[in-house]
Amino acid sequence: MGNKKQLCTFILDNLFCGLEVQRVQEVLRFRELTAVPLAPPEVKGLINLRGQIVTAIDLRRRFGLDPLPDGRLPMKIVAKAKDGIVSFLVDDIQDVLELDDESFEPPPEPLEARIKDLVQGVYKLDKKLLLLLDADRLLEIDCMADA
Repeated sequence: MGNKKQLCTFILDNLFCGLEVQRVQEVLRFRELTAVPLAPPEVKGLINLRGQIVTAIDLRRRFGLDPLPDGRLPMKIVAKAKDGIVSFLVDDIQDVLELDDESFEPPPEPLEARIKDLVQGVYKLDKKLLLLLDADRLLEIDCMADA
């Protein structure tokens, strides 16, 4: 029997994604953001989280996806990064899943290069693939190809 990994899962457009639970601090409903002049387009703004200033990264923008339709507000996953915490804006939060390492595979070839670069690998589930995202790589805004 292989090792198990717990993942906080979420939806991003038509992608089913996950982050390792130990990287996730909390999940929040959308709050107003303070814009950051001259920031890269992926940096949606800043939030004040109980006195701590947190950068909000728009994962739709990071993945090169269209913005959420008007009227829909993103959810926030507050995650631990090397230098503090960061907030990832996602479409919807799903469940925490415990998955066996035996079902883990490298990213498939058909994945778009911009997305594949942000994915550690995939878990094959019954009717879909779960993309395990690399939280540190998501923060490397300057590595994103021009949109």
